Amino acid sequence: MTGRFGTNIGDITIDNEVVAKVAGLTAIECYGIVGMASINVTNGFVRLLKRESLTKGIKVDIENNVITIDFHVIIEYGINIRAVADNLISTVKYKIEKFTGMDVGKINIFVEGVRVE
Repeated sequence: MTGRFGTNIGDITIDNEVVAKVAGLTAIECYGIVGMASINVTNGFVRLLKRESLTKGIKVDIENNVITIDFHVIIEYGINIRAVADNLISTVKYKIEKFTGMDVGKINIFVEGVRVE
């Protein structure tokens, strides 16, 4: 689904891909995040996605103008996973809500791998 809400002169529709792009760009700026991982992992290999493919590591669902985001990430080795996740959640929630005007109901983080930087 897409986000949709009306104004006094028309409707505004926000596509899931737009939300995913903003979420991905925000996420890779967060401390400890190396990048997004491909969601379709085959044979146990995790692939670090390039910047232009960030949205392939993010799944966005919008229902009743409430956003749910799933992140598949690769984090930096030696960094506290909980601290990285908390920072990612709060930063993305703030920026997406400010950008879209919709509520972020849930953010799920799947750590698919670690990388030494």
